[in-house]
Amino acid sequence: MSDILQQLAEVLEQRKGADPDSSYVAGLYGKGLDAILKKIGEEATETVMAAKDGDPQQIVYETADLWFHTLVMLAQQGLGPDQVLDELARRFGLSGLEEKANRKQ
Repeated sequence: MSDILQQLAEVLEQRKGADPDSSYVAGLYGKGLDAILKKIGEEATETVMAAKDGDPQQIVYETADLWFHTLVMLAQQGLGPDQVLDELARRFGLSGLEEKANRKQ
């Protein structure tokens, strides 16, 4: 399941050095962090709206957009999906209340 995330992460890394006019992702990198974060905000809003509408196909589509742009942000910050997956694995089996309490320590 995480293979596609790793493949995307590799492509996103390759786009970092590309001409901003050569790809959408290279263009986002060229515009900087604020543009990437704005796009994540837009996609998060569209995901919420899709869920409110209850259309499963649109929910999946918008969630894919949100995840994609989040991967762009991670790559821009020198991170990748493995760090996020490791954190999810660390939390697995903890109750949400316990995990939240552990953050304050």
